[in-house]
Amino acid sequence: MCEVICVDDAVERIEDGAVVMIGGFMGSGTPPRLIDALVRQKKSDLTIISNDTAKPGIGIGKLIDAGLVRKVVTSHIGTNPVTQKLMIAEELDVELVPQGTLAERIRAGGFGLGGVLTRTGVGTLAAEGETTLEVDGETYVLAKPLRADVALINAKLTDYLGNLTYALTARNFNPLMAMAADKVFAEAEAIVPVGTLAPDVIATPHVLVDYLVSKEACHG
Repeated sequence: MCEVICVDDAVERIEDGAVVMIGGFMGSGTPPRLIDALVRQKKSDLTIISNDTAKPGIGIGKLIDAGLVRKVVTSHIGTNPVTQKLMIAEELDVELVPQGTLAERIRAGGFGLGGVLTRTGVGTLAAEGETTLEVDGETYVLAKPLRADVALINAKLTDYLGNLTYALTARNFNPLMAMAADKVFAEAEAIVPVGTLAPDVIATPHVLVDYLVSKEACHG
């Protein structure tokens, strides 16, 4: 059974220099209170694995704005000029990965696979320096698995065991990331009693969730 804690106590468990997976796209499906607490506690030297870096002032863009990120592994920085500026200035290490390949690398990390074979990027700059393999006469790039110290998950609903449901596009990266991190922190719009959620709507089972973020403020 996961532990229900306030957001500041949750983020205190994340070390400076941690590798952090964060779900969502353009801020939608990204856990807002956990992001704000990372900024408030000035957790630094982070490596962020995410689909994008959103926009300045939005979602993961807040971490970029605050200068807390050392590296991002992502598929999209086109809407965040701050990320682009820092990358060009060599103040931020950016590893760009095709979106489908990024998802598969995370899935491989979560499922304990040694990697995935993809034809995406074959013959382009994206494949330079990467391992390639020949299978039945076709060339594939070996995309290695990704794992993280911590995953920050945004759910629609959770029960007190930590069974998670998602809304719409929040279901893209969040369930994959919940499989691929050593510790999983989840925040949801609401925590409902155990037994309320129908089994077939639960996308992430509670055994994967270590901490649920409550909406109550910390005391003491």
